[in-house]
Amino acid sequence: MSADCENLAGCGFFKKYFHVNKGACRNFIKTYCRGEMQDECERKAYRRANGGPPTDDMMPNGIILPQ
Repeated sequence: MSADCENLAGCGFFKKYFHVNKGACRNFIKTYCRGEMQDECERKAYRRANGGPPTDDMMPNGIILPQ
């Protein structure tokens, strides 16, 4: 099992959706935040490209969750 993402403590998506029991959010956290796809996280790419984090509602795959 891989270690947690180095951005986890400050990740708005993780903080906002960690306690959501919906399958999609749980699977994204398991796969991207705590799993094998950490290097493919679009939130990380956004942070590198823009010097700051994206909106909390941007999922690790880059899709923005509707409000």
